[in-house]
Amino acid sequence: MAISTATQQFVPIDKIRDGVIVLKNGELRAILMTSSLNLSLKSTDEQQGIILQFQNMLNSLDFPIQFFIQSRRLDIKPYLDLLGERRTEVKEDLLKLQINEYIGFIKKFTDEVNIMTKHFFIVIPYMPPVISQKNAGISSLLSMGATKTTKEEISSFEENRMQLEQRTATVMQGITRFGIRAQKLKTEEIVELFYKIFNPGEQDHSVHSIATNLGNKQ
Repeated sequence: MAISTATQQFVPIDKIRDGVIVLKNGELRAILMTSSLNLSLKSTDEQQGIILQFQNMLNSLDFPIQFFIQSRRLDIKPYLDLLGERRTEVKEDLLKLQINEYIGFIKKFTDEVNIMTKHFFIVIPYMPPVISQKNAGISSLLSMGATKTTKEEISSFEENRMQLEQRTATVMQGITRFGIRAQKLKTEEIVELFYKIFNPGEQDHSVHSIATNLGNKQ
């Protein structure tokens, strides 16, 4: 008889706390959502300057980072709902007819063409220092079998989180120099991001709203 295995066992995430991903092996992760930069609209000199600054930023880091690009079909339903509300508010018959025709055009166009949107992320890791087996053995003897208290766990987490925050600030400062804006994902946003990764059929409204805010900032 086959034993069913929970999907959670294949996910390396232990918990998400204070905007920090805690993996099952004790490592920490932070996620930045960034704006994009179209090099094609830049001059040759500007392109070379941006690439050089990006190269210098990567060379200045003493830790690895991961770039992640997520492509999703654009959810047009909120826009159609907004048009529907405007249609009910309009009193002129001609204007209502034009809105109806426009809604029909948008629906037909989006059904025939997949309009994709891209979200850009940077994953920043932190690996807490590991106590050697020798020191761990001595500590276990001195503790006489006592377990780590909740207060000690919180203190250890906060120390590691501060190290991760320093790395996050370094990356954000580096990418700002060549025109990229970034925002650190909060706990709820990280949970939704991973939920939508494992459930690709659903749309991600909160992450999309972050991308909209990043695009509106000048």
